[in-house]
Amino acid sequence: MSTYYLPARSTADGRYDTVVTPESAGWGYSGLKVLELSPSGTATFATGDAETLVLPLSGSCTVTCDGERFEVQGRRNVFSRVTDFVYVPRDAEVTVTSASGGRFALPSAKCGRRLPARYGPAENVPVELRGSGQASRQVNNFCTPETFEADKLIACEVITPGGNWSSFPPHKHDEAGEHEAELEEIYYFEVADGPHGPGFAWQRVYGTPERPIEVSEEVRSGDVVVIPHGWHGPSAAAPGYDLYYLNVMAGPGADRAWLISDDPAHGWVRSTWAPEDLDPRLPLSSAVEKEGDDAR
Repeated sequence: MSTYYLPARSTADGRYDTVVTPESAGWGYSGLKVLELSPSGTATFATGDAETLVLPLSGSCTVTCDGERFEVQGRRNVFSRVTDFVYVPRDAEVTVTSASGGRFALPSAKCGRRLPARYGPAENVPVELRGSGQASRQVNNFCTPETFEADKLIACEVITPGGNWSSFPPHKHDEAGEHEAELEEIYYFEVADGPHGPGFAWQRVYGTPERPIEVSEEVRSGDVVVIPHGWHGPSAAAPGYDLYYLNVMAGPGADRAWLISDDPAHGWVRSTWAPEDLDPRLPLSSAVEKEGDDAR
């Protein structure tokens, strides 16, 4: 098993199903915790030197920070809706309370500036349909440089219909330059269940001769892959099982920019994509909650 692949609950600590810190990942900025609350559960934490988001994976919550109270509608699960969220700054004490219980991702990034706590409505999250054919996927750009202000943190959600590939062509962002930014990245996965049990997907990461890295793993709900450098992709959804992943990125650059370089062996694929060939199943979710079986 790769040291960059973290199976579900392998980093659990108390109420947190997942704990990835800059220290545990061996880098400088990006972090992620997944908080699980039972009905009427409450958790209070200090953000320290990291700006943080409270992003519902399932359930709703109330977030209090800096004397403000934010009501977060959340969602049934990651496939049922594009969710609202809350941004909380560094050097803050935050309390998350959930009347009915739920699971809440806490993406974070060490940063210098202290910005105000803010609410991000689901209706304001741009939903991008990217790729073509069996490389079609949905990207919820809720905390990207063009859509939401932060100091260092970049985060988005990707939903890939069963049988499709995303994070393709393989790309990297580990060198600062005109066309590439230096960003550490965390992938957190959830996979839709099938009629007879949990689904699965596959994640690939590989390096350059100068900076080798190797990940080729079956991933399931709750698994994490940390990517300090190297080409990453594809993230392949098995037929019949829709795939979700949360991307968390941050790095040392003065500018908060998400710039990537395609693997030159595979970047040509982009030129073959035509908008009319987008997978008709997309988008798989919107700001409106799905009902019943449609919510996966």
